[in-house]
Amino acid sequence: MEPGKSYLLFCGNGNNGGDGLAIARMLFNDGVPIKVFVLQADKKSGDHLINLNRLKEGNVPVTEIATPDDFPEIDKDALVIDALFGTGLNNPLQGLAQKLVLHINNSMAAIISIDIPSGLLVDGSSQGQAIITATDTLSFECTKLAFMFAENADYMGKVHLLSIGLQQQYYLDTENNFATIDQQLVRAIYKPRQQFTHKYFFGHALLYAGSNNMMGAALLCARACLRSGAGLVTVHTDELQMPVIQTALPEAIASAENDMVLLTKKKAAIGIGPGLAINESNASLLLQLIDSWDGPLVIDASALGLLQPHLLRLSQREKNTSVLTPHTGEFEKLFGKTSNDFERMQLALQKAAQLNSYIILKGKNSLVACPDGKAYFNTTGNSGMATAGSGDVLTGILTGLLAQGYSAVQACLLGVYLHGLAGDFAAAEFSQEAMIAGDITEQLGTAYKTL
Repeated sequence: MEPGKSYLLFCGNGNNGGDGLAIARMLFNDGVPIKVFVLQADKKSGDHLINLNRLKEGNVPVTEIATPDDFPEIDKDALVIDALFGTGLNNPLQGLAQKLVLHINNSMAAIISIDIPSGLLVDGSSQGQAIITATDTLSFECTKLAFMFAENADYMGKVHLLSIGLQQQYYLDTENNFATIDQQLVRAIYKPRQQFTHKYFFGHALLYAGSNNMMGAALLCARACLRSGAGLVTVHTDELQMPVIQTALPEAIASAENDMVLLTKKKAAIGIGPGLAINESNASLLLQLIDSWDGPLVIDASALGLLQPHLLRLSQREKNTSVLTPHTGEFEKLFGKTSNDFERMQLALQKAAQLNSYIILKGKNSLVACPDGKAYFNTTGNSGMATAGSGDVLTGILTGLLAQGYSAVQACLLGVYLHGLAGDFAAAEFSQEAMIAGDITEQLGTAYKTL
């Protein structure tokens, strides 16, 4: 508590407001000169009424807000606690509540939101609505879906996930199509190596990557594929570019073989796209792989553009589903524009089911959309990974994991987590500004050690 500082707490009339009133009572008992304001309403939740009565019994003053004239002045150096509306809100704020939220935001004071910033919808887009712009959000028990989307970043501030002692069995027993990819999940997926093995035990990955001016993409992808644990990696490239692979990455095999049947023989997984030239020859190659190759297939970068006119052919791949790894721009070129992050998530899930494919929508909290309707959000990674070649590294990791025998869903979940975690280690060493894509690959070993 700072001497002379103003502490203001705003409560709604639901359970979130009841939590706010309980907080007010505890702060008051600890000697904090808290001022409590409650929105006028005809209906109040039981939790709200119980805590309001306790406040009155403790002689804590409560001011009711019935009109904008009742809005208090808020100093920019004040601390505001927002307990107006919680996760039960399902419509945009209107009327007095909307005006109060704008009044609080205009104060420029530090704001702590309880559970979720008031006005932010949990499972729908809130774009263009009145929403508390929190400095910090104290949320309870589990991550809220709204926290996963970039469009809400300016409202949440720093999110602190706190336990309030609720029964964990409830979460385990409740069916839910949304989940986060965390260490507990990936540790259950990760397969430690057995002692008596050889390189062929860990699969031979094939990469169709690189072109005259884009051999860097092929190298980034191939190096990440090797670092992910693949036993062997072959990079298909033009004969004139083979020395680039052989010189810069002697651990990889370079091949200019154009007989697809011969080249794909005994390969455990194929990745296609990083640095690939956009031409008819490669378009034909991609369609051949989709139609004839029955192993795991990762499609990225240039190959996504070549794929767009032929998307429905993916649904015919029955033995092994495909993995598509678009960033937002590539996603919209593939499937069409959306107006917000929630629509984009729903479209990704719809297309994953329609195409019997896994779609990794890259970005902060990368989304893994699964054919069975489940959506996973990654919890690792940072903005330093928004750099050229980062996606090529992910394609290499995914192809390497598939080559080792991980299922498509396992490879997607483990792959994006390791990719982001390695990026976090790289940022810690070089800073988010100075890190480059190759730094992510070099930190994969550190990321694996955490498992």
